[in-house]
Amino acid sequence: MRKADLVNRIAQETGVPKVDVLVTLEQFFKEVKDSLESGENVYVRGFGSFIVKKRAKKIGRNIKKNIAIEIPAHHIPAFKPSKEFVQAVKEASVNKVEG
Repeated sequence: MRKADLVNRIAQETGVPKVDVLVTLEQFFKEVKDSLESGENVYVRGFGSFIVKKRAKKIGRNIKKNIAIEIPAHHIPAFKPSKEFVQAVKEASVNKVEG
């Protein structure tokens, strides 16, 4: 599902104009991104958490040149689904396999 599909679906379900849904969705993405950039996690109860993970520095290998390179410590964005979200996906996938 693409963003346009998501906007269409939300607009149909709620009766809110697509333009308003798109603006709201874009603002949500912007707020999540801005929060993560500032190091603040975003928690959405029943859905999951958008978190910043720290990766430790490590030694990598450039295969073409066959040399070791140091990859510095850095932060990456991540999503951790809630227990309810994980359970719902598990149940849905089990039903698809059985059905």
